[in-house]
Amino acid sequence: MTRFVFITGGVVSSLGKGIASAALGTLLQARGYSVRLRKLDPYLNVDPGTMSPYQHGEVYVTDDGAETDLDLGHYERFTGVAANKADNATTGKIYSEVIAKERRGDYLGATVQVIPHITDAIKEVVLRQTEGLDFVLVEIGGTVGDIESLPFLEAIRQLGNELTPARAMFLHLTLVPYISSAGELKTKPTQHSVKELQNVGIQPNMLICRCDRPIPENERRKIASFCNVRTEAVIPALDIDTIYAVPISYHEAGMDREVLRHFQLPFEDEPDLSHWQRIVDIARQPEGTVRIAVVGKYTNLLDSYKSLAEALTHGGIANRVRVQLDWVDSEIFEQPNAVEQLDGVHGILVPGGFGERGTIGKIEAVRFARERKVPFFGICFGMQMAVIECARNLANLPGASSTEFGPCDIPIVGLLTEWARGNEIERRAAGGNLGGTMRLGAFPAALTEGSLVREVYGAPQIQERHRHRYEVNIHYRDQLEATGLRFSGLSPDGVLPEIIEYPDHPWFIGVQYHPELKSKPLAPHPLFEGFIAAAVKQSRLV
Repeated sequence: MTRFVFITGGVVSSLGKGIASAALGTLLQARGYSVRLRKLDPYLNVDPGTMSPYQHGEVYVTDDGAETDLDLGHYERFTGVAANKADNATTGKIYSEVIAKERRGDYLGATVQVIPHITDAIKEVVLRQTEGLDFVLVEIGGTVGDIESLPFLEAIRQLGNELTPARAMFLHLTLVPYISSAGELKTKPTQHSVKELQNVGIQPNMLICRCDRPIPENERRKIASFCNVRTEAVIPALDIDTIYAVPISYHEAGMDREVLRHFQLPFEDEPDLSHWQRIVDIARQPEGTVRIAVVGKYTNLLDSYKSLAEALTHGGIANRVRVQLDWVDSEIFEQPNAVEQLDGVHGILVPGGFGERGTIGKIEAVRFARERKVPFFGICFGMQMAVIECARNLANLPGASSTEFGPCDIPIVGLLTEWARGNEIERRAAGGNLGGTMRLGAFPAALTEGSLVREVYGAPQIQERHRHRYEVNIHYRDQLEATGLRFSGLSPDGVLPEIIEYPDHPWFIGVQYHPELKSKPLAPHPLFEGFIAAAVKQSRLV
């Protein structure tokens, strides 16, 4: 029997519903249950793929090519369960599907309305691909009280009635702020938030209360009394120094015990969280520190690089060191000698991005890493900048550029219009829609014998997730390799360069895909583990 847990949020955004959902999934797994997590987002975009990183943060990509909310990254990192297209739906996607059905005549002339047609479509998304699972955790994006969230709240209200409490539970994440002038925690925001939820017909079964200090027992009882829940189901969620301690913290507060109690499942046995405790111990007591400069375009909103930051942390955990990240706006390196600010860092990473802005600075950062023998890691756009840097500064091709920035004489990087996915050929037009038209999802790559990347992976072929529209032009391979650059990973047909490296450099790798999307604290990605290991060696030389 599959049980459904619906997670909503109130008072303010960014309280951590995604982390709370992922942590609960981890705790249920530790007790032997199978879980799946999904996210319902109330915005009108079909998916976040066309949204600015400043608007939405990172776009997380699944193996099957879905562009999804960044919370799915938390789900995968905590539970290890691979997400897919069924695990993220938006208002735009729901309405698109309903309108398509109306155009086909599927509703047989009925007047199409929010209730029942939109809410039925939402319920279908919640229920699909859930057979054989013990728990499905469904996070509702946005904040209770937002007009955009109403159809989703109505849908889960209906599901709560249809499934009955034996198969449905409602968790509400809220805020208990400390007012310093009054010298006390205030419960009124939580009371008002629950009232909003009750106004749409949902009575939460558990409250997760974000706070920066312990909630006194009398305040927990007050919250329970006013919000119509058991005192034991008022779960304090204190601020914590590392997100990987959250499952342990929630377990100590009784979250998993109360969920199992609701579903009348046994909860007396303690789950084994020793592997999480080991990670927390390393994070809190590392054996050293390395400085990594991340030279990017969206450094004003660090959620733009959420998976990247976590993957670097995982690499640090694997090497038992703390990774200190210096977030650097690449545009500052367009000033003379500004790149010298990188002197003293132990590693340089140039991440993905779109558009010409900041590219000169990224190329300067690549050149600094190559010439000064500083460990370098280029990801997607970062790899393309590394190839352009090689062409301009080593291959005597000063006009080398990318057609992403406009017409150029030497298109070292060009628009990809067709590629193979298994036995199928996918095609895109240069003037077509932007949404969902990149090379998306998992694709294989063959690794060159004797290369550093083959040693790092320990395998002749890999499968990694992509999200890009432009590719390095294979026709310039000979000219570039004559400079010492090596194309050490290619698509199986040998047409698309996937990985480049310099064999005479301590650690210089660029990849066209996004390895950060597959890194987990319990299974750090080998490239990030290797990059941080190289940075540790560099730290001993500086």
